[in-house]
Amino acid sequence: MPMDHPPSRTPARVADRPTWLISRTFARSSGLLTAGFESHGHGLRSYHYRLLAALDEWGPASQADLGRGTGIDRSDVTAALSELESRRLVERSVDPAHRRRNIVTITPAGVQRLLELDNVIDDVQEQVLKPLTNPQRRQFMALMAKLLAAEDE
Repeated sequence: MPMDHPPSRTPARVADRPTWLISRTFARSSGLLTAGFESHGHGLRSYHYRLLAALDEWGPASQADLGRGTGIDRSDVTAALSELESRRLVERSVDPAHRRRNIVTITPAGVQRLLELDNVIDDVQEQVLKPLTNPQRRQFMALMAKLLAAEDE
């Protein structure tokens, strides 16, 4: 017999678990990010943004290095770069030192689009953190950074 209860109800033994809270917060932030890019991303997604940001910050890079540095699967990097290249936001060229490797460079149009997407990202960050005061935001960010730093230890 099906249970009749509100879908937002969470079992008590789950509700205060950090893993549950983190996963729910992730789901909320991911939804806001997806919606932000769908509304204002001109057909691009957050992984496109990560690739453009990496190229802008690190300079020309191989596709493999971009995948490792941005946490995007290698085959997905290739497809995403093809999309960016078709929009003339990046250029790929053969690495003269390693003929089987492509070097990717952001174009001036890519830099401009990255600046536009910064606004999308900024708006999403504001939505995600809206319930928190500025001191709480700083504390939240510091605590998340500390949790992630433990991964490197």
